[in-house]
Amino acid sequence: MSVQEYLDKHTLSRKIEDAVNAAVRAKTSDPVLFIANHMKKAVPSVITKVKARQILDSRGIPTVEVDLHTNKGVFRASVPSGDSSGTYEAIELRDGDKGMYLGNSVAKAVKNINDRISEALIGMDPKLQAQIDHAMIDLDKTEKKNELGANAILAVSIAACKAGAAEKEVPLCKHLSDLSGRANMTLPVPAFTVLSGGNHASNHFAIQEIMILPVGASRFEEALQWGSETYHHLKAVVTEKNGNMGCNVGEDGGLTPDISSLKEGLELVKEAINRTGYGDKIKIAIDVAATNFCIEYPIVFIEDPFDKEDWEHTKYFSNLGICQVVGDDLLMSNSKRVERAIQESACNALLLKVNQIGTVTEAIEVVKLARDAQWGVVTSHRCGETEDSFISDLSVGLATGVIKAGAPCRGERTMKYNQLLRIEEELGDQAVYAGEDWRQTL
Repeated sequence: MSVQEYLDKHTLSRKIEDAVNAAVRAKTSDPVLFIANHMKKAVPSVITKVKARQILDSRGIPTVEVDLHTNKGVFRASVPSGDSSGTYEAIELRDGDKGMYLGNSVAKAVKNINDRISEALIGMDPKLQAQIDHAMIDLDKTEKKNELGANAILAVSIAACKAGAAEKEVPLCKHLSDLSGRANMTLPVPAFTVLSGGNHASNHFAIQEIMILPVGASRFEEALQWGSETYHHLKAVVTEKNGNMGCNVGEDGGLTPDISSLKEGLELVKEAINRTGYGDKIKIAIDVAATNFCIEYPIVFIEDPFDKEDWEHTKYFSNLGICQVVGDDLLMSNSKRVERAIQESACNALLLKVNQIGTVTEAIEVVKLARDAQWGVVTSHRCGETEDSFISDLSVGLATGVIKAGAPCRGERTMKYNQLLRIEEELGDQAVYAGEDWRQTL
């Protein structure tokens, strides 16, 4: 398109004249800045460039970062990565060259963005999230995004979502709320990781994590305070019982004392909660089946009580009604797995990991599927995180009720919680904290 054709298509001559007249009427002291801002609002924003690069996640492993350009600015997004990729989740594209980052390089995914996705999206309206996402899905042509890579597609999808919010001049969480068709936004209850084990730590604690949920707080700001205080009380408890070495942290920031049983871990956390003075206003969550412990301790949700293919026992445990049963590896945020779990009453909550799906649009759709079944939803981080706080806005915009972003320490974790503080502040009197209603914020 020539310059003249562009001017004619967007009637820029008339819009420039209108901007000059508006500057004269406003008697502005800086007419150039005034006219520039006026033109930004007058001309529809389109994607003009998409540039990707390889960066490192919180574990020092490569991941994808994208800068998406529009005539309103540059919008950056980066994607997290988990410990492993399940059979039913979207494919994270890595190079496999052992001579580069031990095979973990993502140069192919970056090249796919710079050479193919960028070309397909230039000229598109960033507000049209579903069109952008489906354009990438159509370009990939595979069920699990094997061709372009879910890490490539998701990074662009998130960056486009941020650009869409800027074009509408609304907060990102409000844009996400609009995309999902929701009328209300809710600040989630944070599920803070306080003890780590399993694959996330180097101790003998077989349980992957123990979390605390400040459901009795009145605002997110207060919940964050309670979580931080409990975490530091737990440090003191662990030091007293296990020495300073027990205060090393795992990949998600949880403390890693050398304990071997779930009861030991729960006793440490229970003592820390008691020292805060908040009592039963703080609940506990774990990721292992433990019927007796649910009665003895204030455990309110359990992730994946059994193996990811053990539908029969998961269904039995869920139907006991002891606590909320959250499907993680059982579901892998896969819509077909969620549909099956709904039909079989296998669990009653979804652990939402956006990188298991691959686009913002598909994440919204799977959350709607869970909502329609009266399920709860927990927005989740991954062990390999970045400095992107998108899931904070996602949890508010989709009103998921709970966000799981790790411990109240380590920058890649706290920035998610800090973003929620900013959102609560920005919403002001309209801010609603899920609190005791965390299970179902319909």
